[in-house]
Amino acid sequence: MEWIIALATGLGLATASGLNAYLPLLTIGIFARLGMIQLAEPFDLLSNVFVLLVIAVLAVLDFAGDKVPAVDSFFHAAGMVINPIAGAILALASQGDLATVSPILVGAAGLIAAGSTHAARASVRPVVTAATGGTGNPIISAIEDATALVLSLLAILAPILAVVLAIVLAFVAYRVFRRAAKIWRKEDAVANGKG
Repeated sequence: MEWIIALATGLGLATASGLNAYLPLLTIGIFARLGMIQLAEPFDLLSNVFVLLVIAVLAVLDFAGDKVPAVDSFFHAAGMVINPIAGAILALASQGDLATVSPILVGAAGLIAAGSTHAARASVRPVVTAATGGTGNPIISAIEDATALVLSLLAILAPILAVVLAIVLAFVAYRVFRRAAKIWRKEDAVANGKG
């Protein structure tokens, strides 16, 4: 049963890293630094003070940059690489010495969870930008950051609940994206004289 909890923790953290790569890394590093969780080696380096400071600086830069409509596109493009790697690291780090599942499978699951979450996030943002002229981007970004933080905390404190929340969020994101895309296509057709 413990390996299921460890896997749920890893997948919850990986999903959160799809929304914000740095908050889950910072969260797990702080928890490990405080001795509240044990990270698998070599990922215990995430609890090193200097590593935490670098992650914190990157988190602040990402937090600020993701609120600016033109700059957020750069962060999303970089996130196509950074977020899945962070997801794989988080999934592997959370396994501790309970690693009964192949590390390759755990890493791949973290990579896929983070990558698909980031891809959904990156595909929704242009729709929001077009629909709001960029004014909705800071709001969406703040919601993503808050969700990443809550999901990270839940992944550590209540892992099964984090996985359930991640599934619910995926369903809601899918529904919102479909509705937004439908509105966007309709507005595009009207603008091009086809509607």
